Amino acid sequence: MWHRHWPALAALAFVLAALLPWFVPAAPAPRARHVEWPQQWDGRALRPLAQSAVEQRFAARFPGAIGRFTDGQRVIVLRRVNTPTRMLHPAADCFRGLGHRLGAVALERDARARLWRCFESTAPDGQRLRVCERIEADDGTSFIDPSSWFWAAALGQSSGPWQAVTVVEAL
Repeated sequence: MWHRHWPALAALAFVLAALLPWFVPAAPAPRARHVEWPQQWDGRALRPLAQSAVEQRFAARFPGAIGRFTDGQRVIVLRRVNTPTRMLHPAADCFRGLGHRLGAVALERDARARLWRCFESTAPDGQRLRVCERIEADDGTSFIDPSSWFWAAALGQSSGPWQAVTVVEAL
């Protein structure tokens, strides 16, 4: 008898399978556990800085850890993630979102031969900044943009955890 009803039973099974994600709670995004942030950056001692309200809201949803520091001359933002995520986005997006005008984008090598993506930013109040960023992996690979990092990480071509570094200094 059931052989007459198998098409209806199969359709019901497919509908239930399609609806299942609506009833099963999504697993929370993996967060980095306690992170031991560096005590210095490029030979300069780091002091922790408080996060702004906007940064706190973003950090609450970020699937990793975020640390904000100063070396007395620059602000260094470190973001640590253990798995690929689209929430690790370019600093340029943040600055544009805050109303900054961007210009003078360039790739630069520092004294240690690390490659950085840098740009100049002008805040709505006229303050000019120089912003440089890169992503470093524990396996030694590095990236200058989150998109290339994401695909390399997602496809297993780079293994984490990863640390995105953004350095901001006044011009």
